[in-house]
Amino acid sequence: MERTDYDLDQHLVEVGDIGVTQDWVVLPEGVFPLRDSQWTVSDQVHEISEIPSYAIVLAVIFFFVFLLGLLFLLIKERTVVGVVRVNVEGDGFRHATQVPVGSWVAVRNVHRQVAYIRHLAAGG
Repeated sequence: MERTDYDLDQHLVEVGDIGVTQDWVVLPEGVFPLRDSQWTVSDQVHEISEIPSYAIVLAVIFFFVFLLGLLFLLIKERTVVGVVRVNVEGDGFRHATQVPVGSWVAVRNVHRQVAYIRHLAAGG
């Protein structure tokens, strides 16, 4: 069942290119009922740990002044990169979107949004 007058409803949640109102899932392909839709989330995220450039510069400068300058090489920066993939399917539709994330907080935020959408889909 497709609906075209959904624009009267305000989006409660937007995840990637998926919008969700109280009763509808708004996709690029059209508008579909939210009730009984199935939502899945999968993380495709990894963490990169590297020595920042300022630590290397400080290690070189302080190596000649103090031999303890090499301790600056112990400094690590951790960066989260990747996407969280969100899939939705229901009666007559299926859609997937990827949400780029740059921190663990952003990953948790996408999971919380989908948990809220699941609650709405269950009629809550």
